[in-house]
Amino acid sequence: MEKLEDAPKFRFWKQNAEANGLTINKIDDFYIRRRHNGEVLFAMLEIDADTPEGDKIPPALFLKGHAVSVLVALIDKETREKFVVLVRQRRICDGSHSYEHPAGMVDADDDAADVAARELGEEIGLTATAAELTRLNPRLWFPSTGTSDEGMHFYFIEKELTRAEIMAFHHRDMGNQSEFERITTAVETLPASHKLINNVNGLLLNFLYLQHVGDYETMKLL
Repeated sequence: MEKLEDAPKFRFWKQNAEANGLTINKIDDFYIRRRHNGEVLFAMLEIDADTPEGDKIPPALFLKGHAVSVLVALIDKETREKFVVLVRQRRICDGSHSYEHPAGMVDADDDAADVAARELGEEIGLTATAAELTRLNPRLWFPSTGTSDEGMHFYFIEKELTRAEIMAFHHRDMGNQSEFERITTAVETLPASHKLINNVNGLLLNFLYLQHVGDYETMKLL
């Protein structure tokens, strides 16, 4: 059973917090969720820490570590039409089914691109390597700076396939039962995906991809 202080994501957060001037006086853990192998998955912590300016930092920390999110663009070999593959699953934000790009959690000791490639296999059944992925953000970006250490790595991958091969990714039942995942895949055009996604990371990823490939006409449709 991995101790909190030994978890790579905790050590990474603490090292960076102290390097940026925080004096950490006390840490109380209220809940720790572990993977089936005993590794720390995430934790709810209360932090007593002083800033270099002499203030107390807001104390609530949802320790999650890093995460990857990957936009999968499948291109019809004949028509050149693009589709993206989303995952549909229930989320705690409001209990509803949520559409998202394939994503997964990364420990500080893991290579983000390797994790991203693995998640594509686990969540949508696409075989890919880290070398096939293109990174879209030059450094970690933090979705919730006030309450969480979560840092995002955004990627995309493009594959040319026949229409039949593309549609084979539609309505696949995927997921990992040990992580309480019940996932169904969905193949959509990019503008249609933008209407389905309510996850801010997913919406941002759409724009990052279109900006990277210079598809400003599609961007106008979002």
